[in-house]
Amino acid sequence: MNEPIFLNPVFQDRIWGGTKLKTLFGYEIPSDHTGECWAVSAHPNGQSTVKNGPFAGQKLGDLWANHQELFHSNSKVFPLLTKLLDASDDLSVQVHPDDTYAGEHENGELGKTECWYIVDAEPGATIIYGHEATSKEQLKSYIDEGKWDELLSTIPVKAGDFFYVPSGTIHALGKGIVVLETQQSSDTTYRVYDYDRKDSAGNTRELHLEKAIEVTTVPQRYVPTQHETSRQGETDITTFVSNDFFTVQKWEVNGASSFDASDKYRLFSALDGEGELKIGGQSFPVRKGDHFILPVGFGPYELTGKLQFIVSWE
Repeated sequence: MNEPIFLNPVFQDRIWGGTKLKTLFGYEIPSDHTGECWAVSAHPNGQSTVKNGPFAGQKLGDLWANHQELFHSNSKVFPLLTKLLDASDDLSVQVHPDDTYAGEHENGELGKTECWYIVDAEPGATIIYGHEATSKEQLKSYIDEGKWDELLSTIPVKAGDFFYVPSGTIHALGKGIVVLETQQSSDTTYRVYDYDRKDSAGNTRELHLEKAIEVTTVPQRYVPTQHETSRQGETDITTFVSNDFFTVQKWEVNGASSFDASDKYRLFSALDGEGELKIGGQSFPVRKGDHFILPVGFGPYELTGKLQFIVSWE
C-alpha cells in the first residue's frame, strides 16, 4: 500500500474532561466534558476508522485482523493505543497492571505501560508520579488512613516534558494539562483515590484498592529519562523511549526531509503545524490534529513543511 492510512478518532466523555481538544486541535467534540481522543485505536471500547483509500470506513481492528500484510506483527491484537487527553480537572489517582496480572485477572486484557508527552500545561500544573511508601504494608496503611499528602509524589510540568509511566506506577494528571499518550492497547485502570468526587448521578466512583495495592511497585520514585536527538534532513528526531512495549519519538520537521518506511509500520500524530507527505508522485496534506499509519513496505517518502509529530511503533 503506497498511501498513508489516515484515521478518524473516537472521543470519550470524562468527568474531568473539557473543551481543549476543540480549541487546540479543531476537533468536533461531543460535549464540554470531552476528556479523551482515541486517535489510533483498535481497542473494542473505541476503535478508529479509516478515512481514505481502499479501506475507507473500516475499523482499525478489522484491518489488523484481515490485512496483516500492512503490519507484519506477531501480536494477536493491535498492540498500541494513541490518545490525546484534556485534563480540565484532576484525574483520579490510579495504577495499571502488567501483562501477566491483567491476563490473569482482566479476561486476557493487555497490561498498561504508557508514556506522556505534555502538549500544553497551564502555569503551576502538576502531575502525581510515584509514592513515598517503602513497603506494601506502609502503602496499604497510607491508603487505609487517607494520608494522601504523605503518600503521593507531585511533579511540576510544562509543555514539551515527557514521562515514561510503566505498569505498577501510581500516577495522575493534574488539571490544566493536555497530553499525547502512547500506551499498550488496554483499558484497565485501578483507581486508588478520586478526591471523593461524585458522578452525574450523585455516586462516588468505584475504587479498586485491593488490586491497586497488589500491582503497585514498591518503592517507587520518579527518575528522569535521558533523551537523544538526531537530525535527518531538515528534521530533528528525539527518541524518548525504546523498549519491548514501544518506541516513541518526537519529529520536528522544518523544511524537507526524506525517509523510508519499509521495515516497520509507524503511527504518526501531528501536534502542530502543516505540510505534506509525498510518495511516488502523490502528495497528502498533513496538518495539526491528523493521525495516520504508514504500513510496512511503504517505502521512501518525503515530509515537507513545518510539522511536529509524535511517532511510535511496537
